[in-house]
Amino acid sequence: MKDVIDVMELQNTKQRRNPLLDYKKLDFNKGFTPARFIFECGIKLHGQPLTLATASILMHRFFKEVDPSQYDPFLIAASSLYLAGKVKDDPLKIRDIINVAHNTLHRGSSPLEIGEEYWNMRDAIVQAELLIMRVLKFEVSISHPHKYMLHYLKSLEGWLEKEQWYNLPIAKVSAAFLQDFHHDPSILEYTPQHIAICCISLALQFYGVQLPLIEDGDDESWFTVFVKDLQKDQHWEIMEKIMDVYNVEPETS
Repeated sequence: MKDVIDVMELQNTKQRRNPLLDYKKLDFNKGFTPARFIFECGIKLHGQPLTLATASILMHRFFKEVDPSQYDPFLIAASSLYLAGKVKDDPLKIRDIINVAHNTLHRGSSPLEIGEEYWNMRDAIVQAELLIMRVLKFEVSISHPHKYMLHYLKSLEGWLEKEQWYNLPIAKVSAAFLQDFHHDPSILEYTPQHIAICCISLALQFYGVQLPLIEDGDDESWFTVFVKDLQKDQHWEIMEKIMDVYNVEPETS
């Protein structure tokens, strides 16, 4: 029998983030992925959430197929953002990507002048984009958990009492768990429906929400209304993987 999730521990781990990392000192071979870099740059570029999620998935898929030590993680991250903007029809200007990526790597630096360094970086991003496309065999369309989560949350809204639903940010926290799970390459191992369910389930446990008409000790049964093939063991496994994201501390090389 699995232990109940330690909500206090989860609350503490969510508060342990360093908002300004020196990416140049990080060792990405120790569990810290370039997804953090993607999300920081993407937010500065005002990219849409699905664009940033797409960039993260493309990056994880690329590094799954190659030897990560042979590639610059920041270049691949920037190129994934550029490609994701095209895939999701959320065009991110390459000059903006170059300047934001450069400033994020070199905190406090000025935008690059149009010169040799700028053109070298621009050419590298374009070439890396083509490399990513070839490695992924031009299969860049992605089925995201977001649309399933939206459907499930809409159903839960009618399931819970209105006061409870509006007083607790279940939808917001579920979406936060989903975004953060994109930092972990294990997100590739599960179906989008299962990921969406587990993010919501974790949010419900985070706030100690007991769903109506669900007996005590049988909290997992609620999601069978939405998905029939998610086993309880896998349900716990995915939730543990999501929580593990908050335990990965940046390690410098």
